[in-house]
Amino acid sequence: MSMLQLKWPRLLAAASLIACGATAAAAQQYPSKNITIVVPLAAGTGMDSITRIYADELQKALGRPVIVENQPGVALMLAAANVSKAEPDGHTLLVSSAPAMAVNQTLYKKINYDPAKDFVPISLYAKSPFLLIAAPSLGVNSLPEFFARAKASGDKPMNYATSGAGTIQHLTMELLKRHYSVPLDHVPYRNSNQIPTDLIGNHINSSVSETGAVIALVRDNQIKALAVSSIEPNAQLAGVPTMAEATGMKDFEAVSWHALFAPAATPTPIVERLHAEMSRIAGNVDFQRRVREIGLIPVAPNSRESVNKYIVSERERWGGVVKSLGLEGSM
Repeated sequence: MSMLQLKWPRLLAAASLIACGATAAAAQQYPSKNITIVVPLAAGTGMDSITRIYADELQKALGRPVIVENQPGVALMLAAANVSKAEPDGHTLLVSSAPAMAVNQTLYKKINYDPAKDFVPISLYAKSPFLLIAAPSLGVNSLPEFFARAKASGDKPMNYATSGAGTIQHLTMELLKRHYSVPLDHVPYRNSNQIPTDLIGNHINSSVSETGAVIALVRDNQIKALAVSSIEPNAQLAGVPTMAEATGMKDFEAVSWHALFAPAATPTPIVERLHAEMSRIAGNVDFQRRVREIGLIPVAPNSRESVNKYIVSERERWGGVVKSLGLEGSM
């Protein structure tokens, strides 16, 4: 056996110790510059608003400026693709949700990042429920009534609007259509802000919309809310049942969610520190109140392992829905 062969295990061990030491040193120095949180939606959206709330808190805790950078586009995928290529040092983070992290890899023929391999979850802090809303002119007061009306429409199917094909809203209604065996035409909108106006004006029959975007109109009785897609009722919408209650599908839940991610190779000590800070922030009563005011549901702090397990289960679930509806690789 040569001297090189004898020394090789020692050299490997030494290299490993050096690498571990460098990682530990980087974690101790973190953060060493400004932190950027990339948001895949425009400024002023619910996702953006919540991010700015906790960005301020992270800035206080970490002692460095935390900048929110909006990178909307490509069905939430532009931001994810960009952050997947960022330096994995904890200074560039990503806010993302179910479409980009649990749906699009099955729905699209090709995407420029791997949700499972390119990111590590830090915190899941909010769920975004949807409302099935109907034009008041329809005169329906419940989900079963709505689908009974749709079934009676014969050769002229009623329609529903969403913010686009392949969104969670679209998939949710397709699941409901399948449950009730009722045809409904899908009307995708580029500008989802136009949907409530067209609903009030009777240009469309119904929509699956984000709760926060339409809750004020529901309270003013300008549109009718038939069911909420979360597993628990919305405290701000007394009398509006969950879809699980309205359909009899006991465990039915169709929500998006907001989570903070880091590039996958980010040192574990940095990820752990960010997770600890986000757990503290997400557990704050005032933060939870502000999340509810936007129309979302705050999620209690949980372990990184639990968050990852939930996201993996969502990926499997929505991937299965996309396949069962024949939409795999359709975009």
